[in-house]
Amino acid sequence: MIPWRSTHNHERRGGAALFKRITGSFLLNKGHLYSFIICLTGLGLFVIYSEGSLQHFSSSAWGWVTAMAGAAVILTLFTFQLPPQGNGLSLDSSVYLACIFVFGPSFTLMVLLLSSLVLMFFEWGNTAWWKHLNNFAVYCIMITSASYVFAALGAVYGPLLSSRLEAYISAMAIYFILNTLLIGFYYYVVFHKNLYDTLKGMLTDTILAYSCTLVLSLVLTILLYHNQMVGLGLFLCLSILISYSFKRLFSMYRDIEERSNRDPRTGLFNHSYFELALEEEMRSSQASGTALSLAMIDIDDFKKYNDHFGHLKGDGLIVFLAELLKRETQDTNIMVSRYGGEEFTLLMPGYDATAARNFMESLRKTLNHSRFEGSEIFPQGCLAFSAGIAAYQPDVHFKSELVDHADQALYYAKKQGKNLVHIYGSQSPLEQDIDFSQDVRDIEQQLNLFMYKDLETFKHSKRVFRYAMDISELLNLDPLTKRQFTLGALIHDIGKLEIPWGILNKKDKLAPEEWEMVKWHVTWGREMALTNDKFKELAPYIELHHERYDGKGYPYGFKYEEIPRLCRMLTIIDSFDAMTTERPYQPTKSFQEAIVELRACAGSQFDPELTELFIQYIQKQDPCGSEAAIYIS
Repeated sequence: MIPWRSTHNHERRGGAALFKRITGSFLLNKGHLYSFIICLTGLGLFVIYSEGSLQHFSSSAWGWVTAMAGAAVILTLFTFQLPPQGNGLSLDSSVYLACIFVFGPSFTLMVLLLSSLVLMFFEWGNTAWWKHLNNFAVYCIMITSASYVFAALGAVYGPLLSSRLEAYISAMAIYFILNTLLIGFYYYVVFHKNLYDTLKGMLTDTILAYSCTLVLSLVLTILLYHNQMVGLGLFLCLSILISYSFKRLFSMYRDIEERSNRDPRTGLFNHSYFELALEEEMRSSQASGTALSLAMIDIDDFKKYNDHFGHLKGDGLIVFLAELLKRETQDTNIMVSRYGGEEFTLLMPGYDATAARNFMESLRKTLNHSRFEGSEIFPQGCLAFSAGIAAYQPDVHFKSELVDHADQALYYAKKQGKNLVHIYGSQSPLEQDIDFSQDVRDIEQQLNLFMYKDLETFKHSKRVFRYAMDISELLNLDPLTKRQFTLGALIHDIGKLEIPWGILNKKDKLAPEEWEMVKWHVTWGREMALTNDKFKELAPYIELHHERYDGKGYPYGFKYEEIPRLCRMLTIIDSFDAMTTERPYQPTKSFQEAIVELRACAGSQFDPELTELFIQYIQKQDPCGSEAAIYIS
């Protein structure tokens, strides 16, 4: 019955759908009170405006009431959806508005009463009586308010008068404004939604639905007055055809959308849809605090199979695995996608790393025992995949980071002999130490390029690395986090290799355009790190070490907890070393002066808690503040 409905989002529903959304009896005491006030107001207005119509209507008038109520019921039953979001549109409000313009409020309320009773009969057992009552009351408020505005502006009931267009427009406006407000206040009271955002979103999404209903109400007004029942019949035929056409359009739209989101060979979701879903699930996990894991799998030795049997058989193997993934995940909320080639992703809301590993291990064993033609040529003697798992953490801001973590875990599983499931960061301490030493050597080889271009940047990177090693012990970081933090500190200025020699070694203060170029080093450094699978995870330290706690840093202007905690610590270390080391574009400070500067900027440039922790570390290492502390490791 309501002019606008949605099957997509409960925040986008109209009057009747508002109350149908609620399951069970009542949700909250505030909801009870709000519904009670609405019912009292609506029923009171019905009594005032109906003016004893039940006794005074003629048989002819009752015939018209029945006809109009029947039209409203039919249009309610023919609700259709509009692309892209699936917002529903019911044209019954065009009937009520036309009744106001032609017959007046008392007649319209009788139409509303009869249509409400009929719909309650049709939906008996499916919808609670109080929901119908609330829906009826909402309509009473909208109809009586629109009628009052219509009459107050000097319009008369009957034919459409072009000289009183402002009255028609105002009446329709108040009708739908009240509709929006009543819904918005409900979500504000019951669900504690932001009132402004709720109303803004509803108005944005309903403008098309409201516009259609407004135009059709004026069309029906003309047809009713000049053509009476024939006009009503023509209007119903037109409205039903519009509803049917939009249903077909929406079905076609959904079909096209579905095809665009699916991989044509396997029927799984494609890479593009996976990216959108991952971003949405990360937002949801961050807001609710629920677990989220991402698994990436790759068919082991697929190239060998492809080369031996040909691409057609290889495609068959990909489809076989896709069908197995569909079957094994059909009773879960796991979303499976084809990431590309023989790689697949499993987005796992509600799964922590351990639960994800258990599921993937079961999946791996199922594949190992699955028969497929030619599987005997595999080194394992059976079908197998390697899998990498990454659990979402609140300080992971970009979906690419989570994908990189899962990809690195997958790479590690491959490196360990394949047919394995590996959780990102779960290597043994000895393995981590060996890998760490090798990674330090690899990064230092790249930093050696600074030896001829900017020796100070090379030395600065080494000092910041030593500070980070000490701080990681002070913070009692786990081995994986320690590795990322210290390597991130070592490589954080790698992007300066892209800055011209003349600017890096300039003795005078940098010009504004030169300073803008220097600021680009965080972005260039990130891109350089992303080209090496081993160092993708270090990208946040490179890119975010010039963000400020107050949000005035670069490149994104993140603030507070939006900046990962260890990136905030790296900012402090980097700044301290920059202040206490000779630089061509700023004066050198003593350690004590630098400590004073850190405290002065705590809360603005630096995280105050981490700043104090770093100062305590410096003072403990060298209470006198001598510059020898710079070489402590």
